[in-house]
Amino acid sequence: MVFETERLILRPWEESDAESLYEYAKNPDVGPIAGWPVHVSVENSLEIIRNVLSADETYAVCLKEDGKAIGSIGLIPPMQSHTSAAEDEIEIGYWIGVPFWGKGLIPEAVRRLQGHAFEDLYCSAMWCGYYDGNEKSKRCQEKCGFIYHHTEENKPCTLMGDIRTEHFTRITKAEWEKTRKKPVV
Repeated sequence: MVFETERLILRPWEESDAESLYEYAKNPDVGPIAGWPVHVSVENSLEIIRNVLSADETYAVCLKEDGKAIGSIGLIPPMQSHTSAAEDEIEIGYWIGVPFWGKGLIPEAVRRLQGHAFEDLYCSAMWCGYYDGNEKSKRCQEKCGFIYHHTEENKPCTLMGDIRTEHFTRITKAEWEKTRKKPVV
């Protein structure tokens, strides 16, 4: 499945995206705050595409102007959720390369996948989490209508081998329907 927004194409990851993925995922400001280690080579990024980013409902975030992958966004089913999502709920996760921070691109992508989750997948709610200190992710969630729900302390962050505090936000389909026509500010 491929989705379009005003400035983006959200499409399945391809092995040919490995160099672009590495370009942005090697930056230590990106992965660790989101809970995954920096990529160490193009080959490492290729393995991540094959083993992680090839999951259903996981998309490369690409600029329409050149089609280059600059980030990732995906829907996480309840059985894999980082919190206790009900069977008809879903979680969303995302990241984008540092050169694209502050441009409103991830909120644009999140809003598009909210529509997909609520209209096509018939989800009743969407969850999103961010680790303590990830103010950019927190702000994105606020822009997209998510409402603070709860905090979980002493959570193992398996990929980073540490313990963290994770904050969870949630938006119901009814809440989304009220805000879906509003511009993301």
